[in-house]
Amino acid sequence: MNDRAGEELTSSFNQSSVTNQAEVNGLTNCEWNETSALPFLITAYSLVFLVGFFLNGFVIKFYFCRAQQKASSSMMVYLKNLAAADFLLCLCLPIRIIHYASSSFTIRVINCNFGASVLFLNMYASIMFMGYISANRYLKVVQPLGTHIMQTLRAAHIISTVTWVVLLAVTSAFVILSFNTQELLTSAPVRCETLHSGQLTVLFKTVHTCSTTLFLFVLVSMVFFYYSTSRRVSLAQQRQPESSSSTKLVKSRRNILVLVCVFCFCFIPYHLVRLPQVFLGGHCLSSKVFYYLIELTIIMSVLNVCLDPIIYFILCKGFRTQLRLGLVCGTS
Repeated sequence: MNDRAGEELTSSFNQSSVTNQAEVNGLTNCEWNETSALPFLITAYSLVFLVGFFLNGFVIKFYFCRAQQKASSSMMVYLKNLAAADFLLCLCLPIRIIHYASSSFTIRVINCNFGASVLFLNMYASIMFMGYISANRYLKVVQPLGTHIMQTLRAAHIISTVTWVVLLAVTSAFVILSFNTQELLTSAPVRCETLHSGQLTVLFKTVHTCSTTLFLFVLVSMVFFYYSTSRRVSLAQQRQPESSSSTKLVKSRRNILVLVCVFCFCFIPYHLVRLPQVFLGGHCLSSKVFYYLIELTIIMSVLNVCLDPIIYFILCKGFRTQLRLGLVCGTS
């Protein structure tokens, strides 16, 4: 009886292994013609890189190259870190552009194992720091005197450092594991997932599940901050429509609204597609559909390097002044 049960268990395990291997082979051998989309992808990423590099170069010069612009508030710390994340994301785009312009196996492996990982590191850094900025603006409404511990300069530095350390640790673990365990292919991969070993696939799914959960938490928090601030604005306008406190609340609501709009436009489409693609994109047809959807939503995500300067312009008076002076000097 026990021998028969053991034979059935062994047979079931072998059948499951064969099925899983067939699915992997089917995904690896799933080839399609992507050349029709390449000109669009190359053009789109090139434009984002050029515009983003110019805008964020000016932002970096403003925040980091002027002695008088040392961080004097927690919001300034978060704005500096957001600017750094955007600038580093810009520097990742040439790897992606070369990846689409070249059929080199080496270039594609570098992009899959390193370029994409660093790009998403800076994308989630941007997501986190946008969340911190919106929380800071909300605390400014709730605690206008700045007495909350999370509004202190020290807290902002600690939060920023911990954020970068955690993101770098996860990215480093993924990159090291991907280089050490990647599958051997005879041709350049169309999808990076075809290079993933079993170990890396598990880590890949875990990381994307956690990052999507983190994104949803930040999104819900930002919506709550905007809703709560809007309620306070309504109550203040009912009591004293023309008061200075009411005007400040309206300004705070506008600032949070800008953050929420940029955040939603850039990151919601990507996360709506990415998690289903990670778990459901194992078949050839769905892989093709998800491939193009992911590429389109990644372009929308990296557009934040062009849209975030709007946040700096609205939230930072010194940045507006410096930009106007630069424009005046440029036209004189």
